[in-house]
Amino acid sequence: MMGPMRPVIITANWKMNTSPADAGQLARSIADATDVAGVTRIICPPYVALAAVGEALAGTDVAVGAQNVHAESKGAYTGEISASMLAGLVTWCIIGHSERRRDQLESDMLIGYKIVRLMEAGIRPMLCVGELLEEREGGRAIETVQAQLRGALEVIVNAGHSVPTDLVIAYEPVWAIGTGKTASGKDAAEMADAIRATLAELTSPAHADATPVLYGGSVTSASIGEFLDEVAIDGALVGGASLKPDEMAGIVARAGITAAARAAA
Repeated sequence: MMGPMRPVIITANWKMNTSPADAGQLARSIADATDVAGVTRIICPPYVALAAVGEALAGTDVAVGAQNVHAESKGAYTGEISASMLAGLVTWCIIGHSERRRDQLESDMLIGYKIVRLMEAGIRPMLCVGELLEEREGGRAIETVQAQLRGALEVIVNAGHSVPTDLVIAYEPVWAIGTGKTASGKDAAEMADAIRATLAELTSPAHADATPVLYGGSVTSASIGEFLDEVAIDGALVGGASLKPDEMAGIVARAGITAAARAAA
């Protein structure tokens, strides 16, 4: 499957922002401002706002996602949320975000088990990978990301499963998150190619070609075009800008242009 046949996906990661009282209204405002044909839209609010956002988005085609999930299906894990608890509330889940790798010391193996739990619950995983500044400056960016991908996906295979065909990869260079810096479109495309090369080794070339790769790292309406100009990039994982309906409108509008071009190709 050629790159233009992959879907164009824009995911909003609200991180630790909003409350149940205001999240629904914000989600509906974003849905109304981003009603663009051909673009898959996903909003990932905090756990406590999932129900409110789901209700607000009823009747739209905007999907709801979670920002994390626990690696076990149940047990004595105070304060944690299992995949089975999320089933019915979300259809997507972000895993392996760089902030969790950094703050909760999440390993590739742990992240792999999270994918297994999501597969069991029928929730679509969005796996984040990305390198630190020192890894990029040391010429190890591709090596680092490929190791993260192998480390997570080999857990799935070793557990007796196939790598899910609905997997989405979000490439987020860690040095470009919350800093105002962004990688270039060329950098992101090069990494997307490396990601698919690794997927091809672990699965098949067809599986790799069909897997969407998003860019995440201080994405704005002003910067999104550079990334969507690259055929290897299929959308964006949006952080701070996803809390602003006007910014999301600009991002999704530009994504719509790419989606229309792919549909016409």
